[in-house]
Amino acid sequence: MDIPSPADRTHLECEVLVVGGGTAGTMAAITAAEHGADVILLEKAHVRHSGALAMGMDGVNNAVIPGKATPEDYVAEITRANDGVVNQRTVHQTATRGYDMVQRLERYGVKFEKNEHGEYAVRRVHRSGSYVLPMPEGKDVKKVLYRVLRRRDIREKVRIENRVMPVRVLTSEGRAVGVAGFDTRSGRFVTVAAGAVILATGASGRLGLPASGYLYGTYENPTNAGDGYAMAYHAGAELSGIECFQINPLIKDYNGPACAYVANPFGGYQVNAEGERFVDCDYWSGQMMAEVAREIASARGPIYLKTSHLPDETLTALENILHTTERPTRGTFHAGRGHDYRTHDVEMHISEIGLCGGHSASGVWVDENAATTVPGLYAAGDLACVPHNYMIGAFVFGDLAGAHAAEHHRRPGELPQDQIAAAHELIYRPLRNPDGPPQPQVEYKLRRFVNDYVAPPKTARKLDIAVETFERMRDEIAAMGARTPHELMRCAEATFIRDCAEMAARSSLLRTESRWGLYHERADLPERNDDEWLYHLNLRKNADGAMEFVKRPVEPYLVPVEGFAPRPAEPVLVGAYGPAVPARRRAGGRLAVEAIGRSPRILELLRLADGEPVLDQITPYLAEADPKVRRAAVATLTETAPRGVETALTRALADPHGTVRRAAATGLRELVEVLPATEGFGASLRAVAGYPEAGQDGIGQDRAGQGRAGESGAGQGGAGQGGAGDPVVRAAVLDVLRALRLGDAALFEAALADADTRVRIEAVRGLVALDDAERVAFAAGDRDREVRVWAARGLGVVGLPGGAPAVARLAADPDTLVRAAALEALSGLGRVLHRDPGLAETAVRALADQAWQVRVGAARGLAAADPALAVEPLVAALADPHLDVRKAAVLALSAWAARPEVAAALQGALGDSDADVRAYARKALDAARAEGAEGVERAEGAEGPSAVPAGARA
Repeated sequence: MDIPSPADRTHLECEVLVVGGGTAGTMAAITAAEHGADVILLEKAHVRHSGALAMGMDGVNNAVIPGKATPEDYVAEITRANDGVVNQRTVHQTATRGYDMVQRLERYGVKFEKNEHGEYAVRRVHRSGSYVLPMPEGKDVKKVLYRVLRRRDIREKVRIENRVMPVRVLTSEGRAVGVAGFDTRSGRFVTVAAGAVILATGASGRLGLPASGYLYGTYENPTNAGDGYAMAYHAGAELSGIECFQINPLIKDYNGPACAYVANPFGGYQVNAEGERFVDCDYWSGQMMAEVAREIASARGPIYLKTSHLPDETLTALENILHTTERPTRGTFHAGRGHDYRTHDVEMHISEIGLCGGHSASGVWVDENAATTVPGLYAAGDLACVPHNYMIGAFVFGDLAGAHAAEHHRRPGELPQDQIAAAHELIYRPLRNPDGPPQPQVEYKLRRFVNDYVAPPKTARKLDIAVETFERMRDEIAAMGARTPHELMRCAEATFIRDCAEMAARSSLLRTESRWGLYHERADLPERNDDEWLYHLNLRKNADGAMEFVKRPVEPYLVPVEGFAPRPAEPVLVGAYGPAVPARRRAGGRLAVEAIGRSPRILELLRLADGEPVLDQITPYLAEADPKVRRAAVATLTETAPRGVETALTRALADPHGTVRRAAATGLRELVEVLPATEGFGASLRAVAGYPEAGQDGIGQDRAGQGRAGESGAGQGGAGQGGAGDPVVRAAVLDVLRALRLGDAALFEAALADADTRVRIEAVRGLVALDDAERVAFAAGDRDREVRVWAARGLGVVGLPGGAPAVARLAADPDTLVRAAALEALSGLGRVLHRDPGLAETAVRALADQAWQVRVGAARGLAAADPALAVEPLVAALADPHLDVRKAAVLALSAWAARPEVAAALQGALGDSDADVRAYARKALDAARAEGAEGVERAEGAEGPSAVPAGARA
């Protein structure tokens, strides 16, 4: 291709410019538009499927849900995980705004896991805090956001320019005024003048080289090459914590996450080769990764994600998440090795290094409004230095950036021609030397040096070599050759990687201590030094073009954290390092985008999905003879959600082709949060699935004539055509009716006689949502183990005395997992246990069961029993040969840690070989001591006869 003239370019103007169409960028654009700003959203790929969120998300790692956690607890956890070096004001924004963001996303149509009563099903993955909110259908998050972005009211304010890659933020008089870049398909030069610029370009994922050697086989999204880090730096913004790397556990020989956040709530966990849990750290952090690295290198390595002990139903559910939402190639990888989660635990290793605020603590320095140190420039998402911010934090700071930029932008003005010329030279110089070194070879060499000299454990000698090497490679990178726009994009990314590598090496040299565990482990300086280094280490490009470093004091905490005490101080300049060497046309007013590849009718639907189609535009496609077109129409309905979508999807449930029906069922479940909870909609769902209207008798019999649940299959077991004959449709209808509170007890009771297990499970869930213990108890006689397990759990959730006899029967079930679920359900029947010691004695006897799952359930159930009965057998269970039984016993005993015999037993558990047992014993003893100290303090501060220790009065 030819090099265009700097004057021959596409020029755009807006009030707020968003760079990056991923998690934070999409939210920033939506919020800025909602605040009335004229917005341009630039994305070097396509917003519909760009960013780390493109394949979806399996859960929220930091949901601070009222009643489950507090903002103060969350801020304290992040402060501890970050070894005290944190701006708590930024973390506090995520902690306090995250719940509203979850609800906002839910209004958009994003689904979060809830229990049968409609409450968020927050899980405890780490020992401290319950913050993980699963998203079993999270693969559709980006699709939902794109649907909102294309909504008419938003689309009128947001102009999306796909396939445009900025390389520099342009500044004038110290303020961000726009960007310069190019079209990655046509190669056309592009400039944008803006009143404010928001960078949301994600992590620096292509910094270290994966063990596989593949350039793009990275843990992070490989399209995130550090673009925003480099652009912010060259614009003069401060970056912070660049010496604090991101390192994650991953599957050995496969650059995908090990997914502890997904597997742990299902019962998976990490073990060494001896089968013991080994991580003592309570929260995801560099300290935890240091423990992982040490265990791998020890005689107890390698390490594994243990799944082979889980039941088949659980593993199937786990596979449905890990092999779709997480990484579609994951199942193929395991299958190629002949491995199955049922027979092989998953060997784990650690990833290459990267830079990421969302998972560690490096990025562009921002305040609580996402503003950087350059006026008019904002940063959000993994690019911003808001430690351990994860997905919800990216949404929160995208929202903050969009709102603040919309309110504080200036009128777009003239752009600096010298900076435009420099950006033009950066972009197109590879075309001047088309036969120069190819980008893949240069990038491989660069990232190989990152692994050799920058990855932990770090030393001054290796870091010195790294700095020298990255300086020398300026010339090699400048000499790279390219012939196509795509190659120009990759060459520009190589310059970003080099910039990030130099920043990482110089920052690591200057912080003369070890901190954040494996993230900044200096082998030559192994100790943490709070006196000298309880500071942020920030860097910036000064007026002379040198890399300048500033030690910024940690601001006073909003939430005090024991062990860390920031001291007031002034920022200190600690050094500056100069470089060793000097430094397609638009169609109809839009940048052209070409569609390739599918049948004309499906391509028509894709074009419709880019706008905001009304139902009448999509309806004709639902009548096409080709089921592939009808299925694509259902997908378009689900993605765009026009008014009346519920009617069209309900009709599609009766389609003669199974793939269309199932797509419609999936669509209804995906959109359940935004569907109308009207009686008319409920009636149409009932009709298409063959269920009678509310209040009518139509299927099944009354309980006196039904027999055992799941045996008759009355009216619903046949292979009839349409929705009523499809168990996937029937199950989906029950699920939606339950979620919308449109189902009654008669409907769910009748569905207990369905021939399909999935339908009967949804029936049980519906009855649990209605707190109908009597009808849930009826499912205790189901022929299918999985239904009986759900019935047992449901009776524990409902917690009413009427369910106790059924729980007692299930506790004697011949199936191991049913007995375990029933015994665990006793923990929800505390009042019954105290009135009926026989149930508790059943659990005590079950502590001697041959099956470890039963013993675990018994220990958990006894947590609600009378301590006079429960303490002695639980103390004995601390010697159980199975680690999960010992863990369950410790957790059950924790409530009684103030009792001398319990405290003594927990003290002995501190020497257990399993890390979880040790950790929970330690936490229980610490909590008991703290409560005892508070009680004494209250007593000493009181006056008169009421001065007694806490808890002494009933």
